[in-house]
Amino acid sequence: MYGYYFDPTYFLLIIGMLLSLAASAKVKSTFARYSRVRSASGITGAEAARRILQMAGIRDVTIVPISGSLTDHYDPRSKRLALSQDVYDKTSVAAVSVAAHECGHAIQHAINYVPLTLRSAIVPIANFGSTLSWPLFLAGLLFSIRPLVMLGILLFSFAVIFQLVTLPVEFNASSRALKMLGSSGMLGPDESKSARKVLTAAALTYVAALASSILQLFRLIILAGGRDRD
Repeated sequence: MYGYYFDPTYFLLIIGMLLSLAASAKVKSTFARYSRVRSASGITGAEAARRILQMAGIRDVTIVPISGSLTDHYDPRSKRLALSQDVYDKTSVAAVSVAAHECGHAIQHAINYVPLTLRSAIVPIANFGSTLSWPLFLAGLLFSIRPLVMLGILLFSFAVIFQLVTLPVEFNASSRALKMLGSSGMLGPDESKSARKVLTAAALTYVAALASSILQLFRLIILAGGRDRD
């Protein structure tokens, strides 16, 4: 069994944390940079969202302001598109880009985009797994109950699957956003390049989240294997 004061699998946990911190820092710095660049059209994030939804023929989605920074999201249950204080009434390239990305999710919902539907179906299981996986796993290790150990690993796997399904959902939303912004003329060619940088940086946070989850899953498997050898 691993020494009480040193667990080599902590390196996997540390690597995951560093990846997540790096991705978070990247998206914040990129968003801050292009938040200082006013779009040539002078359109706000909320106005851009309204235009994109109208272009897509979506009229039952409510656009509302929300507090915080980078808290923007689309809720398919209430059909509410929430834009943060740095996006809703701001005219920056970053604001328009983020608003368009969230519209991408609304469009996905309207056309029943399969990965989004799958992700929504997985959410309850993923949340349940994230909450109970470690307690069950640790209880299984402590009391040498192999089924609990395996159940903990299985439940955590659902959280990893959720992160995996999230990637195509986010990348597709960004792709739709860039096409709509370019075709509508809300952003010019050079501004579209800046928008791509903003959305690419945001996408890295989801890549980092997946990598971190996979590393944690590996850690569980290694710890379970180490206890078996003991």
